[in-house]
Amino acid sequence: MKRTFKAAAVITACTAVGMGIAAGPAAAAPRDPLAGTGIANFDPFAARHKADPFVGTKKIKVAGKSVNVSCSGRPATGRKPVIVLLAGMGDGLDKLASLQKTLSKKNRVCSYDRLGEGKSDKPARKQTFADTGRILTGVLDRVAGRQPVVLAGHSLGGLIAARYAPEHRDRVKGLVLLDATPSTMQRDVKKAIPASATGPAAELRAQNLAVFQGQNPEMLVVPDGRVRSAGRIPVEVIRHGKPYLAAIPTYGPKLEKAWTAGQRKWLALSRNSRLTVAKKSEHYIYVDQPAVAVKAIRTVAAKAAKAR
Repeated sequence: MKRTFKAAAVITACTAVGMGIAAGPAAAAPRDPLAGTGIANFDPFAARHKADPFVGTKKIKVAGKSVNVSCSGRPATGRKPVIVLLAGMGDGLDKLASLQKTLSKKNRVCSYDRLGEGKSDKPARKQTFADTGRILTGVLDRVAGRQPVVLAGHSLGGLIAARYAPEHRDRVKGLVLLDATPSTMQRDVKKAIPASATGPAAELRAQNLAVFQGQNPEMLVVPDGRVRSAGRIPVEVIRHGKPYLAAIPTYGPKLEKAWTAGQRKWLALSRNSRLTVAKKSEHYIYVDQPAVAVKAIRTVAAKAAKAR
């Protein structure tokens, strides 16, 4: 039972957003809540200035909110990108400290606490992807300025990065998704765990559906959506190799299969994408196998620096 609830907690905290949409006429793509609204393209922080070269942790103001930001490494010059790390739901930038320290030996690297996480302000109301995107834009304006950016996100942070990049191709020149929450997990949780389920499985289903509706630290509403193209930017998708979701009685194997399929479908983000498996990792790949995460991020950063 203890193991069951551990797996349930990981699902609820980290799988807040489902898989990509399969190609072909048989697959019905869910509505993208940002498509065609103009919201995704709205950028109140469009005036970019020279990046702040600070090292350490500091609070900055973005859209009237205090956002906790950490930066390491020498300022990026030329075409060298700034690497920005995005943690998963329930994690602050301190969780990424070791990864950031290693990467900063060769690159400028920053991370931040999204609203509701770590030491940043709490949101005043429920948040949308457009809201969290505006905060990310404000952070990038401050830490990267006019420099290109590589986003490396874990879990929900990966989902946010993947949703942000297609609408900001002029700025985001590379992506690394570390076991990123797929883009239709709400649908997949409902499919894998029926409404008739009882016991721990019923609790898991209810917890996830509540998370999708904004009952999470970020108050972020996480609807299903399609995977949109970010062009030809380098994209590294890394999924966990240890099937920890399968530990959930009865329904675990279906959830594991859905998660695995979702990782493959992230490849639709770019014509220059690649999927690898961290064979010795559960969900926290950058903790279980930090060398795998470091190699992928440095590879994408190097490719982004050469892009024209």
